Amino acid sequence: MELMIKNRDYVSDGAGSLVRVSGKDELLQRVLFQLSARRGGFSPLPEVGSKLYLLWREKPSNRAAAAKKYVAEALRGEKELTVTDVSVALCGDVMNVTAALRYEGEELALTVSMGGADDF
Repeated sequence: MELMIKNRDYVSDGAGSLVRVSGKDELLQRVLFQLSARRGGFSPLPEVGSKLYLLWREKPSNRAAAAKKYVAEALRGEKELTVTDVSVALCGDVMNVTAALRYEGEELALTVSMGGADDF
């Protein structure tokens, strides 16, 4: 069981304690963290995070394949999770990477949004 994080901060239960998550919600929170964090950005644990920030350097025609590779690499440690598809959509200065996932027979989707190349 982990503490719930929303907008990069812990969520209060309104009574002085913090909200905890478990099961599917805990997994999705962990996956979102792994995909959002810059791989190698935390030196004690260099394997934490993803290389999705590198997508800005890829040619648009190569982004989908690179995103699939980066998502699979970042989520390699999540043994109960299967990455079934990854898509990339550019909306102005925002790149949305959506990962289709399978967890305990259930289909899930998670989107990571990244600002311009200098923001991620």
